Amino acid sequence: MTARMDVLLGAQWGDEGKGKVVDVVAPDYDIIARFQGGPNAGHTLIFDGRKHVLHTIPSGVFREGTVNLVGNGVVIDPVTLVKEIRDLEAAGVDVRKNLLISRRAHLILPTHRALDAASEAEKGVGRIGSTLKGIGPTYMDKTGRNGLRVGDLELTDRMERYQALTRKHERLLALHDRPGAAPEASEEWLTAIETLRTLQLVDSEHYLDQALRQGKRILAEGAQGTLLDIDFGTYPFVTSSNTVSAGACTGLGIAPTRIGKVIGIFKAYCTRVGSGPFPTELSDATGERIRQVGREFGSTTGRARRCGWLDLPALHYAVMINGVTELAMMKADVLSGMSDLRVCTAYRVNGQVTDRMPYDISSTIEPVLEPVEGWGELRADRPIPTGLQHYIGLIEQHVGVPVKLVSLGPDRDQTLLRDKTLVN
Repeated sequence: MTARMDVLLGAQWGDEGKGKVVDVVAPDYDIIARFQGGPNAGHTLIFDGRKHVLHTIPSGVFREGTVNLVGNGVVIDPVTLVKEIRDLEAAGVDVRKNLLISRRAHLILPTHRALDAASEAEKGVGRIGSTLKGIGPTYMDKTGRNGLRVGDLELTDRMERYQALTRKHERLLALHDRPGAAPEASEEWLTAIETLRTLQLVDSEHYLDQALRQGKRILAEGAQGTLLDIDFGTYPFVTSSNTVSAGACTGLGIAPTRIGKVIGIFKAYCTRVGSGPFPTELSDATGERIRQVGREFGSTTGRARRCGWLDLPALHYAVMINGVTELAMMKADVLSGMSDLRVCTAYRVNGQVTDRMPYDISSTIEPVLEPVEGWGELRADRPIPTGLQHYIGLIEQHVGVPVKLVSLGPDRDQTLLRDKTLVN
């Protein structure tokens, strides 16, 4: 019997702390594989007093002997990837030895970034809060069957393909009366793809199939969060890929029957970057306190994140849509010392109370908030305080799956495993 692949993903609007959990559990896996998104992701890892931010490379890169695969569902900016590799090498990490890139992954061109900026500018006040990394236009070319893939870089006509796609983008930009990519950006991109061509390029679906047949343990690492999924998120304020567990199948070429555990990552509160509905948002001193204590500023964009109370209907929705089998709660320490804690247990929609996440969660929805007991300082060498135990119990009661990991701070050592089955 072949092994199964576990999936780890965000259960909120992204920025949940997926990178830290992957880093914590990586020693128990042979392969860590990214399955969607692009350099709009920012997975932050802190250990040995140093902070590392990853945008494309999977978060197992700091663990010796762990293979890190960038899957076909990811869109890659060669410039960003090469810079990331160089930064890691400067930090003493031998990246190339254990980094694999799927030939089927699509490439972000400089003109994709220009198209992204043009699209966001035309939306005006209705802008979605794009990171302007070229993600959306690249996925549009992918579905429009125009894209340039990593495997194309091995072909003799790669420059002709690049130039044809660039010309198409320039025609579109001219229609919007917008400039194309700067010459220096194009030169930097062309230099970066020469470095990309020297990396280990693989047919990832065959590679992963063989690994599973050999009994190797694989962890699929998601980016962004469930509520930003192109189909099931708060559309149109979403990303351009499937962030849910089903995306791990199409983003890596793994059959659904080969998925094992699904680990959902969530914060003890909620955050969101950019525009879009946010029922439990706190636009007051409490929200600002959470932002400052939690250092809620984007690792990719630096933008301040909107903060609010934990939304249990939304978390339950994420558990349902992903088939989450266990949860990891991050940043419990940020709420330490707060005496007036609240949790959203339901919504009031048109006068009716529901615990289901509806099609539209615009500002007309009123969150039903319940007070909860607070807790004091958290330390990994001490028992979980009673207040936090009750908080976790309330969450488990509402969503129906156990919380098996609690993060007590940003460092990998500040982690409490409530049940070893998360990593065994």
